Amino acid sequence: MTIWSTENLRPHERFDGWFELRVARYGGGSAELIREHRPRFAASYSSYTVADTLVSRVHTSAYYFQRSAADVARKPLDYFVIAHQLGSGVVIGPNDDKRFIPSGGFSTNHANTPYELRTLREQTGFHADVVAIPFARCEPFITRTAELGSLPLPVEVGAPALFASYFSAFVKQAPHLSGAAAEVAVETLLQLVLVARGLAAQSNEPTRDALRAGQLEAVRQFITRNLARADLVPAHAAHAVGISVRQLHALFEPTGTTFSRWLTAQRLERARRLLERHPDRSVIDIALACGIESQTTFYRVFRDAFAMTPGEYRHEVSRVRAVSGES
Repeated sequence: MTIWSTENLRPHERFDGWFELRVARYGGGSAELIREHRPRFAASYSSYTVADTLVSRVHTSAYYFQRSAADVARKPLDYFVIAHQLGSGVVIGPNDDKRFIPSGGFSTNHANTPYELRTLREQTGFHADVVAIPFARCEPFITRTAELGSLPLPVEVGAPALFASYFSAFVKQAPHLSGAAAEVAVETLLQLVLVARGLAAQSNEPTRDALRAGQLEAVRQFITRNLARADLVPAHAAHAVGISVRQLHALFEPTGTTFSRWLTAQRLERARRLLERHPDRSVIDIALACGIESQTTFYRVFRDAFAMTPGEYRHEVSRVRAVSGES
């Protein structure tokens, strides 16, 4: 893991320090920032390597960056780059062909295609998750190369929506992925983004496997967002993801669990956290917040999962905190 911040630099060194790191990670280019703004410039950067793929989070003050054809020629980088905007959005492209990537939006590009990058407003900076996949992984599956430049990637429906769901899970799990699990995760993300971008067909087996993985992750995220719904059933999740109930159950088969078991496990995990964080909140209120309407059912499934009742669990948490001196 790499962690870097301008906090350790003197004010007049911050912008140049960030520029050196940016060039090293994302290729050569030129950066502009009004000189009187440079002492107030701030940036933080963290990254993990997952298999052969760089996963990073970038947060900086506003500035302008350009990677020209000459910069590419001087320092080529053979990566396919995915960026997810976490801040207020950015503008990519020259003045005569600007493209806006909003907050929450995605863009993709080959690192060896020229581009310009700026924030929409000077008062806002850059904040993004960036994944750089070696292009050698992509080439065997790409059927068309016309759209390798910096382009927005709409992710509202279909394969792009599955990609967006999987991307968020991938970034969250990145620090914990290694070995075969890391390889599978990178390959799945790659297949999903190529299909979402329209660069690869959905007919090959790796892509079909990736789409199933994306569907499963989308179902899991739908469940997580809707745990408070007592009426949550497979049909709701299937409809949200655009698959049949039969297909939904088939997604869970290789995982060794079922939709109902996974739903119950997530509800109980949320209940456990709420019992810890809110010692004065009633048990039935917590059960209802987790989509369990019967207190009797809640006590039974909680005891089956944790070998104690909710009240006993809360008492144990209090005892441990008292021993350790936590408030």
